Amino acid sequence: MSMEGMKLVAPRYVPPLDAGFRPAVLANRAFAADVAACGRGVPLVIGLGRNNGEVSRYETRVFPEGHPQAGANRMYAERLVKFLLWQRGGWKVFIGGPRSIGEHIRRVYSPEGERRFDHQFMGRDVYEQEFTVVVCDAADVPPANEGGRALGGHLDGCRIGFDLGASDRKVSAVVDGRAVFSEEVVWEPRKQSDPEYHFREIMAGLRAAAAKMPRVDAIGGSSAGVIINNRPMVASLFRGVPREEFHRVKDLFLRLGREMKAPIEVINDGDVTALAGALSLQDTGILGIAMGSSEAGGYVNMAGGINPWLSELAFAPVDYQPDAPADEWSQDRGVGALYFSQQCVFRLAPKAGIEVPAGVTDADRLKFVQGKLEAGHAGATDIWRSMGYYLGYGVAHYADFYDVKHVLILGRCTSGRGGDLILHGAKEVLRGEFPALAERVNIQLPDEKSRRVGQSIAAASLPAIVR
Repeated sequence: MSMEGMKLVAPRYVPPLDAGFRPAVLANRAFAADVAACGRGVPLVIGLGRNNGEVSRYETRVFPEGHPQAGANRMYAERLVKFLLWQRGGWKVFIGGPRSIGEHIRRVYSPEGERRFDHQFMGRDVYEQEFTVVVCDAADVPPANEGGRALGGHLDGCRIGFDLGASDRKVSAVVDGRAVFSEEVVWEPRKQSDPEYHFREIMAGLRAAAAKMPRVDAIGGSSAGVIINNRPMVASLFRGVPREEFHRVKDLFLRLGREMKAPIEVINDGDVTALAGALSLQDTGILGIAMGSSEAGGYVNMAGGINPWLSELAFAPVDYQPDAPADEWSQDRGVGALYFSQQCVFRLAPKAGIEVPAGVTDADRLKFVQGKLEAGHAGATDIWRSMGYYLGYGVAHYADFYDVKHVLILGRCTSGRGGDLILHGAKEVLRGEFPALAERVNIQLPDEKSRRVGQSIAAASLPAIVR
């Protein structure tokens, strides 16, 4: 990754186990300040086109062509594009501004470029289109058209909500906002190659819930993976299904709705987590960050709805140090999964003097390190202190891209002492480096009421009932 000209800023709060950490938010703000100081900044408008005519826009300013610091434009713009792709999604990227920036993005995000993974994933895998970079003037980037519908918060009538996890599936029958039946069933979806297994299992849960109500008015679902228009485009739950059979998976949820003769809405589990928080807090502008096997993100906007965005923050960059750890899947460096999940714990454990046992499950490996933490091991404490500082800078970075009032952190990395250490460190960073943000953003662990709302009940609230 070229670092030409872009100033990397050391944080005031240094993670105890990562002295090289260079927060994305500090580098971006230093760049913006330098552009403003030069007095000759020019517009850069990034547009992300999705299906159904949806377009997201992001506007900023960069150095003009020929300026002594113009070389820094390339890294600044590339990291922005990377973040926006995984936050908002898109298969057609408009780069409106200096031509050298657009040509750089086109090269990097080509089938042979450094971001060829993103080219394939965002194009063919998610949106079923050829990924394209359009180089143009700022004025020629299309206007924003976020699309989407006001999903969530509908609790009238007789509803079914389901939540599909990697090890269990949950379903609830909800009548006028009250759960009258809930069931949790162990399953192993990732080992199954036949999509009919998934259909039968989920249908069994829907029928069990339907039997507890006089009728079914609507169905809402929560599932891991990238889901576009109720179609799972990429999902680890279905990793056992051969590629040539995956078209049957894509229509699975729509088929369930037809079979049950009810409107159905299914979205990413991160967004449903944020929605559960919104229902609990009775507020809007909520960013949910789940720190589990990876990082999951979800967002309820200021209007109380859910945008048609990906919020796959696991693959959005938060650290710009040149030798930041690389994600094994996308091969990119400094992305969220390596800072806000058990992957971070395993990465920092050797630096903390902890040898994590081999030959056991990742869940057991995490429990082993958490056991050290609960016993007061200084190195283990430094792991979670580091994660707290990472999160403080991460939240400040996310707040440059999301309108947010509340940040909910959850997931197995936040259990026990770990949650308090992460929370304390993040708040320390916000108060010390970003005091204005600290005043308007509340970071918290979910309260008991939020936990009681639950994923499947929040999912049940997704569709509006058309009378």
